[in-house]
Amino acid sequence: MQLRIFTEPQEGNSYDHQLALARRAEECGFDAFFRSDHYLAQTDWSDGLPGPTDSWITLAGLARETRRIRLGTLVSSATFRDPAVLALTVAQVDLMSGGRVELGLGAGWFEAEHRAFGLDFPDTVTRFERLEEQLEMITGLWEVPVGERYTFTGQHYQVTDSPGLPKPAQHPHPPVIIGGKGKTRTPALTAEYAAEFNAPFTSVEETAALYDRVRAACTAIGRDPATLTLSMAHATIVGRTDAEVERRLTAYGKDAAHLREHALVGSPAQVADQLGRYAELGMTRAYLQIIDQTDRDHLDLIAAEVAPQLTT
Repeated sequence: MQLRIFTEPQEGNSYDHQLALARRAEECGFDAFFRSDHYLAQTDWSDGLPGPTDSWITLAGLARETRRIRLGTLVSSATFRDPAVLALTVAQVDLMSGGRVELGLGAGWFEAEHRAFGLDFPDTVTRFERLEEQLEMITGLWEVPVGERYTFTGQHYQVTDSPGLPKPAQHPHPPVIIGGKGKTRTPALTAEYAAEFNAPFTSVEETAALYDRVRAACTAIGRDPATLTLSMAHATIVGRTDAEVERRLTAYGKDAAHLREHALVGSPAQVADQLGRYAELGMTRAYLQIIDQTDRDHLDLIAAEVAPQLTT
């Protein structure tokens, strides 16, 4: 099982915080460092200071200041950026990293964030229409051969005679990650465009149903479901003692009882056991959401005492 570190910098973390955590994650042997793509704090316990950081500017910096660890978003919002510009941006960061970038892309959901930044926030149907067009356009721009041109005419986006440059370092392109709890559009888009499906903050039972739907969607279009990586993301609080667990629960800022019931919480052995239940469903990649980016000892503990208990 691959363990990836996943952070929420909009809750109040600078670039330097993220760099320090990414470097520690790399030193500890984690597979990847991922961050959310948000412009506004989402919790009433965080004032968001010092303010948000743009995900792709951050990842560009990390691309030059790390060496091995993979980097990506979980997930970028299709409402934030023009798809042709996003394709260029991700390709450039992939080149800057030597081919270590992955693109998580979703329809967007946080309406208050869009209002705060003057971004258009259409209804759910329109947002999924835009997401589908973005997935087709971005992968199309990456895949068009050098020397040829790419044209796309959709309901929401159009490009004409684009050279689709620069090309990313990875061939045919960086892995695309799609996640969510949708019952129809999300599985269909995953089967068509994604290398990985992520079940976000869901129970074992709900995750099993999500995995079944994306496997069925793959089969429906003739894709081998085994070619799709299955992952999950969860808040993660690990401690050697009850007091250490409680300290990290308090730092997380949410109701401790809720977290104990719905997140990965407990001793290294308990958290390894919880992850094992997801692995039985076919999950091979776990995104461990770490909120307190200054608590880098948390990563040391997970690497030293949780990871060795998990089979690869």
